[in-house]
Amino acid sequence: MILDTNALSALSEGDEKLRRVLHGHAMIMIPVVVLGEFEFGIQRSRRRAHYEEWLDKNLGIIEVLGLGRETARCYAKIREELKVAGKPIPSNDLWIAALCRESGLPVVTRDSHFRFVQGLRTVSW
Repeated sequence: MILDTNALSALSEGDEKLRRVLHGHAMIMIPVVVLGEFEFGIQRSRRRAHYEEWLDKNLGIIEVLGLGRETARCYAKIREELKVAGKPIPSNDLWIAALCRESGLPVVTRDSHFRFVQGLRTVSW
């Protein structure tokens, strides 16, 4: 499963509902875009040391997905589909959706706009 930033944040906070959703899934992944958003949030947090420690401890069990040529093709196709449909979504979420489409995995998120992306499975908690 691929986590959106709000799912990674909830996981870092110990959200039990989310833990139950993720239980039994062999691999938890985050796009590099999500890591960047989370790192930005850490920089602005009053609990910076706590989140840095949590991230250092957990990055060994969370796979970070990079962006490649196929991801870029998926991004372009999704962006065009959403433009034609008149349903744009934030740019970083386009990249997350592209990685999900490329891998065939669902996105774990609380953002409803991911539902606009054709063929993308979403999991909420």
